[in-house]
Amino acid sequence: MSTESDGRQFWDDAAERFDEEPDHGLRDPRVREAWDIRLRGWLPAAPCDLLDLGCGTGSLALLAAGQGHRVTAVDSSPRMVERARRKLADTSAQVLPGDAASPPVPDGCADVVLVRHVLWALPDPAAALRKWVRLLRPGGRLVLIEGRWGTVEPVGLDADTLAALAAPLGGSVRIEQLGHDPALWGRPVQDERYAAVVRPAPTAPPAARQRHTEIVDVHLVLLRGAEVLLARRANTGYADGLLHAPSGHLEDGEDVRSGMIRETREEIGLDLAPEDLEAVLVMQHRAPDGRSRIGWFFQARLPEGAEPVNAEPDKCSELGWYPLAALPDDMVAYCRAGLDAWCAGHRFLLHLHESGDRIAHDPDGPGRAVPLAPSAVPGSLI
Repeated sequence: MSTESDGRQFWDDAAERFDEEPDHGLRDPRVREAWDIRLRGWLPAAPCDLLDLGCGTGSLALLAAGQGHRVTAVDSSPRMVERARRKLADTSAQVLPGDAASPPVPDGCADVVLVRHVLWALPDPAAALRKWVRLLRPGGRLVLIEGRWGTVEPVGLDADTLAALAAPLGGSVRIEQLGHDPALWGRPVQDERYAAVVRPAPTAPPAARQRHTEIVDVHLVLLRGAEVLLARRANTGYADGLLHAPSGHLEDGEDVRSGMIRETREEIGLDLAPEDLEAVLVMQHRAPDGRSRIGWFFQARLPEGAEPVNAEPDKCSELGWYPLAALPDDMVAYCRAGLDAWCAGHRFLLHLHESGDRIAHDPDGPGRAVPLAPSAVPGSLI
């Protein structure tokens, strides 16, 4: 089993081979910019207390400090501590010597624990994760950047292994693959590299916790050939001007299929029978403000001779048919994510916005959709 010092030696040796400090390419301004953009997607939008464990020369700590976060960086190598202190000298960040698996800071001191290329090298990664969770305040998160490198004798942790290690923490784990983006590494790479954003479950005793409650809403994927019906929201106070599938909240005592039939009648004037509807996707969605909901997507074919009408002109400015193969960008983000996932054959999905994300679909923004099961055969309904 490797140790943290073994892992540090791995990167030190790699740096010497390439005649550069072990900075993972972050001396290149283009690489730094790419990491700065990614960090903004993983970290809270508001300034927070951030621990960078196994900080190395402090490159990520410097980016986080530049974004306004209050940074404490820790590394077990005296050489790395000295380099990090020099790099962070013009910031308010602290750099402390210490073991990443048991850093010299109190429990409950951080909103974010950021760790890059360290977990794989620890003798007991599961114990390290438990310790790092204890360092978090309620609602905090771990941001873990890991990978599996090399072909002859690979080292590191693949994403599935890390997700399994994090599963006992409860909460949610979002994996974002990074190997496909050469801007992060200064060159194309072939091995697996990724970030995991872990939001652990609350650690309070069960009696002290609030039961989790969520709105349930239903969405109609109404098909006419290879087109889907979308409605443009208006005068609702949420996502006005954006396209969305006909949808609505479930009412008290209503099952999801009955709710979909009612919403279809109220919004577009069609009377569907239960057998007309097929549940095709279930999604848990968290809005940028932190509120969450469960969305049920039902597919139906436009009945022969029928035509939808705008039955709620006070809430909808127009109806239109749009090709599933070329959906418009001016859509509500989670509706677009649901349709994209369904078209790709997925049936269960997480779509968890971070603070500061747009309500509208952002084709250039960070991907927030995480499938929860293998996909079915895509394109069978298009």
